[in-house]
Amino acid sequence: MMNFCRIATHEVDWERLDRFDDRVVFQTREWVTFVAESQRAIPVIASLCDSGNIVGYFTGLVFSRMGVRVLGSPFPGWTTHYMGFNLQPHVRRWEALRALETFAFRDLKCLHLEISDLFSSEEEGASLGFTYELSHTLVTDLTQSEENIFGSMTGACRRCIRKAEKSGVRIAEARDEDFAEDYYEQLRQVFGRQSRVPTYGLDRVKQLLRHMLPTGHLLLLRALDPQGMCIATSIYVALNKIAVFWGNASLRHSQYFRPNELLNWHAMRYWKQRGLQVFDWGGGAHYGHYKAKYGGRPLSYPTFRKSRFAFVGSLRTVANVLFKLNQRLLGWLQTGDNGPNRNTSLNSSGVLSKTLKP
Repeated sequence: MMNFCRIATHEVDWERLDRFDDRVVFQTREWVTFVAESQRAIPVIASLCDSGNIVGYFTGLVFSRMGVRVLGSPFPGWTTHYMGFNLQPHVRRWEALRALETFAFRDLKCLHLEISDLFSSEEEGASLGFTYELSHTLVTDLTQSEENIFGSMTGACRRCIRKAEKSGVRIAEARDEDFAEDYYEQLRQVFGRQSRVPTYGLDRVKQLLRHMLPTGHLLLLRALDPQGMCIATSIYVALNKIAVFWGNASLRHSQYFRPNELLNWHAMRYWKQRGLQVFDWGGGAHYGHYKAKYGGRPLSYPTFRKSRFAFVGSLRTVANVLFKLNQRLLGWLQTGDNGPNRNTSLNSSGVLSKTLKP
């Protein structure tokens, strides 16, 4: 039977792990350090052994809430899409998941486990007694020609991109610390139009930039109007095959320039030119209509959950409901609105699918 063994953080061969074909940006050392800092969590990197041979690895973090020790890979609120396993081709993911359960509850002394592994299927977790929730996304195939990618967008989307270009909107790649303030101020406006507040603070964005900018795995973009004013911003991350849309925001009074469509078109070409194969749009059903105009195909994958005791799972459900209610209340108090405006949307986290094979 396979089993996991924890690796001391200073002994992890990160470069070797990053060469795994199923490796994603959210498993890198820098991203794990970012999550550890922002969530006050402890990284857990473990090797998967079978008859004394290492056949894979696991990436996650341990944290405590209300006295409950949890292993997340990842966990809601981390602005992290998926983590999970890196396995040799012959290893079946349900075997790794079975070994992880023992590792989490027996070795790490956790009471709750959550894992979103990009290449797992819901059947694999269900057969082991895990509950699961499917997350949905859209993905664009970057191995196509730019002409085909552009042609797969709706006519309205293509017109928006052309309008932005003809109006003199310019896309600028950014590496300065002031980007965090520009992005977050616009983010607050977007959430405010929905009578909400952002689910994370400005410090989270600053931490992201500090850890990820030196890696080359982070793309920051500003859209500038003809006078050079920043009217929209976007954040993307990538590694190996997959680029991910992490978030974007814009000023309401400049929407007629259509800066968001031009930002995303620039990002797709940027990552394509660097050899990335897939652009993950992220988000769920709430954002599906907006993202569909870019021509991506729908994909889904499961988030598995299991608690050592039933009451822990109930606490997690209640905490999630209270968090959402708190966000709505704070939004209404700040805007003085009587309810949400449903005409705007924004993505700050997302998912990819089991059908994208490593």
